[in-house]
Amino acid sequence: MAAKKIKNLNQIKNSTNILFNILFIILSFICIFPVVFVFSISISDEQSIQKYGYQIIPKILSNSAYVFLWNERKTILQAAFISIFVTAAGTVISVMLTTLMGYVLSRPVYKLKNFFTWVVFIPMIFNGGMLSGYVVNANILHLRNTVWALILPLALSSFNVVICKTFFRTTIPDSIIESAKIDGASQLVIFGRIVLPLSKPILATIGLFAAFGYWNDWFQSSLYITDKKLQSLQAMLNLVQSNIEYLANNPYGGLSMQMYKASMPTESVRMAIAIVIIIPIALVYPFFQRYFISGLTIGAVKG
Repeated sequence: MAAKKIKNLNQIKNSTNILFNILFIILSFICIFPVVFVFSISISDEQSIQKYGYQIIPKILSNSAYVFLWNERKTILQAAFISIFVTAAGTVISVMLTTLMGYVLSRPVYKLKNFFTWVVFIPMIFNGGMLSGYVVNANILHLRNTVWALILPLALSSFNVVICKTFFRTTIPDSIIESAKIDGASQLVIFGRIVLPLSKPILATIGLFAAFGYWNDWFQSSLYITDKKLQSLQAMLNLVQSNIEYLANNPYGGLSMQMYKASMPTESVRMAIAIVIIIPIALVYPFFQRYFISGLTIGAVKG
């Protein structure tokens, strides 16, 4: 009888289940609709956009925005290669550094635990500012116009270290660590062969956070990179968009500029640029979704 009562308490009423389904459908629509709307604008004719405004169903279809980007394909592919390399290498480095530091801080026997916990915590509250960061990266470390300028400044996040520390402390039993020590395993062996295989959710979570940060970043490139061969995709497309805005808003350009401006898509190109940036990272996310959701529940109360 008691088990039946508990089972009834855990059941969800049909009306509640329907309400939840409707709520999730609405939330899914809110997330998907902007992407569909942006894509619709990107395949709209520029003249129809100027005449009718933004339309979810284009009045006149046009591929001029993607033709414009295709004509710039050599530059875009070069920048895409830089972004892919930076995202892949940066994510690996970020996950490695973050998990190592989180594991060390999660060990209660580590003598400098309190000191380094404060070292990690303080940058979450305030930092040295952009000027000091630029001086260190450009003048002291000499990272200017190198691919490392796009990787190292974003390699470690205090927030991610705290997440890792919490995961290792609450999920990895101390008894497993002690058993491995008794068998003669070093801390590096314990971390590589025992801790990491049990930490797929946190690895996926930190990896996604890092990958999103690297893929969407354009600021580091605009700050440290002047060599066009090292520009990231986001920085290059941001530059293209800025040039489009300049041509579209400059009433004092010469005749050749005015003719070029009249034949060049502007609004649709902006949206096409957004689609180009969104698609790669959107295709990667589903493969990590299950682990990502598990990682987000770190620290939740277990029944």
